[in-house]
Amino acid sequence: MGKKSPSLNRQALLRTLRMVWPFVKRHKLLVGLGMLALIGDVLFRILEPWPVKFAVDAVTDALGAELESTADGADNVAGVIVFWSVALAGIVAGRAICNYGSTIAFAKTGVKVAARLRTKVFEHIQSLSLRYHSKASIGDTSQRLVGDMGRLQEVAVTAGLPMIGNLLTLIALFVVVIVLNPVLALVVTATAGGYLLASRVLSPKITTASRATRKGEGQLVGDAAEALAAIRVVQAYGLEDTVASGFAAGNEKALRAGIKARKLAAKLERSTDFFVGIATAVVLGFGGWQVLAGVMTPGDMVLFLMYLKIAMKPLRDMAKYTGRIARATASGERIADLLDEPVEVTDPKDPMPMRRVTGELCFWEISAADGRGVPLFENLSLRIPAGQRVGLLGPSGAGKSTLTGYLLRLADPDSGSVLVDGYSTRSVAKAELRGNIAVLLQESVLFSTSIAENIRYGRQEATDDEVVSAARRAGAHDFITKLPEGYETVLGNRGDTLSGGQRQRIAIARALVRNAPIVLLDEPTSGLDPASRAKVEESIRELTAGRTTIAITHDLSMIQGLDRVLWLQGGAILEDGAPQELLADSESKLAQWAQSQRRSMASAAERGQHTGLPTAHDLLIPDRRLPREVNA
Repeated sequence: MGKKSPSLNRQALLRTLRMVWPFVKRHKLLVGLGMLALIGDVLFRILEPWPVKFAVDAVTDALGAELESTADGADNVAGVIVFWSVALAGIVAGRAICNYGSTIAFAKTGVKVAARLRTKVFEHIQSLSLRYHSKASIGDTSQRLVGDMGRLQEVAVTAGLPMIGNLLTLIALFVVVIVLNPVLALVVTATAGGYLLASRVLSPKITTASRATRKGEGQLVGDAAEALAAIRVVQAYGLEDTVASGFAAGNEKALRAGIKARKLAAKLERSTDFFVGIATAVVLGFGGWQVLAGVMTPGDMVLFLMYLKIAMKPLRDMAKYTGRIARATASGERIADLLDEPVEVTDPKDPMPMRRVTGELCFWEISAADGRGVPLFENLSLRIPAGQRVGLLGPSGAGKSTLTGYLLRLADPDSGSVLVDGYSTRSVAKAELRGNIAVLLQESVLFSTSIAENIRYGRQEATDDEVVSAARRAGAHDFITKLPEGYETVLGNRGDTLSGGQRQRIAIARALVRNAPIVLLDEPTSGLDPASRAKVEESIRELTAGRTTIAITHDLSMIQGLDRVLWLQGGAILEDGAPQELLADSESKLAQWAQSQRRSMASAAERGQHTGLPTAHDLLIPDRRLPREVNA
């Protein structure tokens, strides 16, 4: 396995470069200016030691040493020293200007490329089906989008681009020193060879350790997000220590991987320092002997020592940058893995325009398997006339949410078709299809913006009057106007500053303002107290009036107000009829389920009366789980 690591490392680096290159090409002028400034920086680096050489030779000659060649104007030593001092100052200033220019150009490029890449990744994440999102960790995906992207941007500016300058410097120095003294050039070459050998051995290990670190950090973000989202349950059940111990274990694992990566990077840097020290000693000894032999001038030896110093700094930096680039490569791979996730649900090349939709639905010979490959539906067919309100019941895992997900085209069945007014969902644009559907979930998902904007998310071109009208019809207007800033009140995280019933009525207002002919309900009254439930049910009746409705619900009062009830189990519809008829048939699954519900409620009420304690229903904390995924 170890023999393959260097290859894997190169593949990871090339994969990262291929990912960012299309975005870099959009900034050719900025990159070109940065490269010109970088080349200027390298040229000034090469020129920097020469004024020192000429000044040293001039002083040595003035002190009486016999040199084969010295700088012109040796008779005027003071003038020579002043001239080369000014020249050195000019070279250093020129290098500083070029370095500044290249840094700014590349920094701008890095920021712009990262911003565009981050946008692309976010758009790609949103386009992935719920089949992916039901398995992926929210924390890990967020870490890739923010943390890994930030590391990639930072390293590209602080390590990747300077490394290009260092490589150019080393190549130019090698050409110069091999012309000046081939023997001493071998010393520089041997030092560079030692660095390359150490880098080849350690870089893949750094990449592997860094990849483990980033994965561990992503898992930590996910664990923290999960614990904080369920903080009421954690505190109510006294799970703080359990959750904290799990977080600490993950933190320790990420810490060990991070320390390993840092130790390997430090090992590479110190190995380079060792090679640099040996090379400096060899140049000093051999160069001094050549000066005594008259083969070199003292200025030549100083020139070589300065070149060695200049060459060793890039080598030291490259050792440092290699570790950073290896860590960035791990981040780049994680981002590339995300972009490589296939988009399963795409718009057709030539989508059919949908005329005015009335809401007639047809599921035709639907077959599909769940996430484990177990058959979920097999040739299931169902027709719902426009305007009919249908309840969908069945045991957990029967595929109720999956079926409604097919209608929204959050995923596609393995075979079969879903038709809306005769249009196959695969033949129309997703945006147009979803524009005809309003959704109300078990948990009312609200965003950290104003109440008005939360309602307007149903149809973003809705006017203020339409927003207020929708809130009135949803029974939300009165409590909204009592808030300090009314409709402009900014909600807290997920709307937690409101009660469960208030949040649900705002979500109903959002569905109403959409004015869609089809409504999907997924346990909209679950977890509400009786008073809130009654108000929400009244709002739901307003929402569903005259609209095709599919309601996933286990609320008996809501079921009785529907036109039709379907019992889904084992991949097939086992019962289909009016709720009053099915409830009247004691042999029906609906009637048996309703009877068990009544017994449970009566038993809970009886326990509450005997103990004098509030019932479970009275103590119910609103369910904070995320909306159920398509494969529920």
